[in-house]
Amino acid sequence: MAEITLERRRTALLIADFYAEQMSKLEHATKRRCVEKAVGVRESARRAGLLILYSATVFRDGYPEIGGRNKIFVPRKNSGAPAVADPIKLMHPQLRPADNEIVIGKHRVNAMYGTDLSVVLRANDVHTLIMLGFATSGVILSTARYAADEDYRILIVEDCCADFEREVHDFLCSRVLSRQADIVQSADLIKALA
Repeated sequence: MAEITLERRRTALLIADFYAEQMSKLEHATKRRCVEKAVGVRESARRAGLLILYSATVFRDGYPEIGGRNKIFVPRKNSGAPAVADPIKLMHPQLRPADNEIVIGKHRVNAMYGTDLSVVLRANDVHTLIMLGFATSGVILSTARYAADEDYRILIVEDCCADFEREVHDFLCSRVLSRQADIVQSADLIKALA
């Protein structure tokens, strides 16, 4: 692994869809201590003065944001389960935002599509986006590819990401995401932020 260099004032950390339910229960996430490592990354990013952002997928009552052709979200709309409109309610309790940190509520898999995330990044002259969260095949893949098309430098903290299947996570990190992002480990990133 090459040394990680960062221009701190142009770098942001996105804690993407770090849901309490999944990150506390997925076997490969708990075995790899994803939550504890993500807390360490966030604390290092705070000390380094990085812009810190969070995302979670939320909907209004009745799910008006979900169209009938949306294969991913139609089952949620049809489930009868109440919608959650507050992103913070979905977040892992160890990774909830501080008062000055930005929370992005989103209605699609991609954290940039249809949200103000791009506006916030541009307004703060961010060029490098560090990402971690759940799921590797969802928000991480979708947002990383979108951000790459927007010419961001992307770092994905592999050991702070998880998916429903470990094999999918491993394949995406080694064969797909590595084409558009630097795949890094939390310990190396923390060292670079020190």
